[in-house]
Amino acid sequence: MNDRPSEWDKYLLGSVLFISLLIGGGTASGLYTDTLIEVAAIVSAAAVFTHTSGQRSPHPALWLLIFAVALAVLQIVPLPAAIFNRLRPELLLGNPWIGESRFRFISVGVGRTVECLLYLLAAAAFFLAVLRLRAEQVSALLPFFFMGVICNGLAGAIQYSLSDNIAIVGLLPFTINAGLFANVNHFSALLFVSIPFVVYYGLFRGHLLPGSFGLIALLLLLLAAGSRAGVLIGLAITVSSVIFLSARSRASGFGILLIFIGLSVYTIGAWTKIEAEVVDPAFGRGEFASTTMEGIKENWATGVGFGNFQKAYQIYEREAMIFRNYVNHAHNDYLEIAFEGGIHAIALMIGYFILLLAALVRARRDSLQKAAFLSVSFLLIHSLVDYPLRTEALAMTFAYMNAIIFHQGFAARSAQKRELIEIDHNGEKLLVPVGTPS
Repeated sequence: MNDRPSEWDKYLLGSVLFISLLIGGGTASGLYTDTLIEVAAIVSAAAVFTHTSGQRSPHPALWLLIFAVALAVLQIVPLPAAIFNRLRPELLLGNPWIGESRFRFISVGVGRTVECLLYLLAAAAFFLAVLRLRAEQVSALLPFFFMGVICNGLAGAIQYSLSDNIAIVGLLPFTINAGLFANVNHFSALLFVSIPFVVYYGLFRGHLLPGSFGLIALLLLLLAAGSRAGVLIGLAITVSSVIFLSARSRASGFGILLIFIGLSVYTIGAWTKIEAEVVDPAFGRGEFASTTMEGIKENWATGVGFGNFQKAYQIYEREAMIFRNYVNHAHNDYLEIAFEGGIHAIALMIGYFILLLAALVRARRDSLQKAAFLSVSFLLIHSLVDYPLRTEALAMTFAYMNAIIFHQGFAARSAQKRELIEIDHNGEKLLVPVGTPS
């Protein structure tokens, strides 16, 4: 009888992650590719939950997810119309329930909020399912992530090498403009969140040469993509990864020196590219932020409903800022979430940041968890100037990285390793208990 633990759940969740990176790069609403990913994530998570696991989900993170789902559900529940009096402008009172003016929804667009609720449920289900895997299985999902990044990188390299017109129409239900993404900034986000894991793979898994090549390829693709935020964050996350992760690395000082020389060359290229472009026109993120803040002030108690930014934003636009092109996002996820979810969404975001910092204190000894923390941190930084988490590809990546951070099995594995000693047995590295003869 085979006593080896089953691995099917690892392959199932890894396939969902890989597929999301292939077809989840769209930003428009109602994409069938997003629905396919969401259904696959929920079904796969349900399958993982059907068998007993020795891993337990951390209760604070679990409660945070429960409150987030409850907030989204509350927005599509009919409530007495009197509740909304003086809480929001008349234009944003919300839709009546089946023609009845006595009951209204918090959400001014119930369909969009339902779509966001499914989006949240899929990411939460995937996150909780990964938490049920053993620590070594969670690490084994990394190759699926790398395969998705490589496919996007190859697509981007082919596009940038062929011509200036790189848009691909008809392959997916959205126009592909960079890699397999509709938005070049989101493609850049995928590239730079991969950097800490590439550094981890090169420095801690003994693959310095392929890791170095992978790092160089990511940096060159970021320069080719031309995202200002991506270029800056890519540089910062590379430096941070090397410094943050190399403290306990066995990599030679010569290898680290080569990496920093490469960083210097990359810095010159990044600086040249940024100097050649206008940093932010008058009609840009600053204007979006100030207008969104006006909406938050008038809707702080309830929000306008998740997914309804575009509809509600137009009410607060200055007349001089109304053009043929319309604003579909605030280009600041925190302001957009606060506008859509109100004070309760702000409280949930603060709660998440507190849990994230607490997890860092616990995860300071595990290099993979530190790499995941760096990726999540810089993705959150990028969310200050964009909306990367509103694509399925990056949402599933974000869920996976958070699962690494909050997984309780890594702490137990680190404690076990401290009781073991590494020996060389016929050229193979083995961990044996201290005091065991080799």
